[in-house]
Order: sequence, then C-alpha cells, then structure tokens
Amino acid sequence: MTRARLAVGTGGLVSLLVLAYAGPLCARWSWAGVDLSAFRQPPSAGHWLGTTPTGRDVYALTLRGLRFSLVSGLVVAVCATGLAAVTGTVAGYLGGRTDRSLMFLADVLLVLPPLLAVATVSPALRGVLVLAAFLWMVTARVVRAMTASLREREFVVAARHLGVRPPAIVVRHIVPHLASLLAVDATLNVSTAVIGETSLSYLGLGVRPPDVSLGTVIADGASSATTFPWLFAPPVAALAAVVVAANLLGEGLRDVLGPAA
Repeated sequence: MTRARLAVGTGGLVSLLVLAYAGPLCARWSWAGVDLSAFRQPPSAGHWLGTTPTGRDVYALTLRGLRFSLVSGLVVAVCATGLAAVTGTVAGYLGGRTDRSLMFLADVLLVLPPLLAVATVSPALRGVLVLAAFLWMVTARVVRAMTASLREREFVVAARHLGVRPPAIVVRHIVPHLASLLAVDATLNVSTAVIGETSLSYLGLGVRPPDVSLGTVIADGASSATTFPWLFAPPVAALAAVVVAANLLGEGLRDVLGPAA
C-alpha cells in the first residue's frame, strides 16, 4: 500500500507537469487566443473543454493555470522547507539568545491566521513567494529539536574538538540526518502551497492579469458552475488532482522514510 501511494503520487505529479507543459502543444488555441465565433460554447471538436464568455479556450486556460499553480506550489514548498531547515538548525545548534529569538519569531507567526496574513501582505509584495513565510514555523520547531539532540552526539562533538567550523558541522553531520523529514515536509507543502496560491488568485490577490492560475479560472467560472459547468469543472478537477497526487506522494515518503529517520 505504501509503495502504491508513492507510485501513484509520483506518477500523478509527473503526469500533471507533463500535461501542463506539453498539453497546450496539442491544442488549436492558445490560452490568450480569442475565438470570435464561439462565445461560451460547450465542449466541441474545436474547443475540447468549451469556451468562456469572452471566447477563450477553457482547455488552454486550464493548462496555463495548472502550470502556474504547479510551479508556484513547488517553488513555495522548497522555499518554505529551506527556510525551516535553516532556521531550525541555526536555532538548535547555537542555542541561547539566537534560539530564543528565532523561536519567538516562529511563535508570533504561528498566532497569525495564515491566509489573512498572506492576503494582507501579498498586494504590497506582488508575489506568491510570500506564502513561504507562513509555512515554515512548525517544521522549524521540529528541526530545532532534532538539531539540539544531534549536536550532543559523539560524531558532532568529535568534529567540534577537531576544529570543524559550525556551518560545516551543520551541513556535513546534521542536515543528512534531517533529509527524510525535510523531503516529506517539502512534498506535503506542495499541496498546501497550491491551495494557498489558488485561494489568493481566487480572491484577486495572486497572479496578475493577463496571466492566469487555477484560482483565477475557478473564480471566473464559479458564478456559472451550475448553468455552464464546463467553465468551472476543469480547473477544479485539475486542482483536486494536484492536491491528491501531492498528498499521496508525501504520505508514501513519510511511510518509507519515517521509520528510518
């Protein structure tokens, strides 16, 4: 079962990435193209998933949105996990005032409602990377606790007595022991980041026109979900596929790497 989840999750994410980049090459219309003879038309041979009220191809728009949301989710997840790794290892290894200051910052950010905080800050920064600033705190605390334990292990103590500098000790002797935790965290953060980016774009605080993401495509079709379902169903299905695939991959990695971590 574990390997099945891992295989399905990996295959799903890879397939979605391939579809997002290669799928538009098979379409007759680009995401920015307008068909003046087909306004809000249902799926057909010319427009596989129908058209919007402005004559844009839903298939091309959905894949363009999928590509933006997927790439944004991957970048945000890696940045958030990297931030957690740096903050946690520095706090755990140095201890003292540095530890207290960094963990106080983490506690302050944990109190803030993430989506509300990101929605407030995002318009000023004009970027989805601000999501990473609100996804690292819990993992940083776990990393900090593991680092504080590892710094007292014999091989770390021996490295310190041999004159190895702290940055080298952290990179060579501590981070490898955290690799499984960080890999699982980054994978699970993908779905969280994609949902966060989609929510921001749905509210008009994410990607800026004329570009699109899954959130903007969903927002445009939400009012017509029952009357013209082809405007709403494809981006929602794409979002669900991303979240399910990322969660399956994360759970599979956690089961495989967890016992050995």
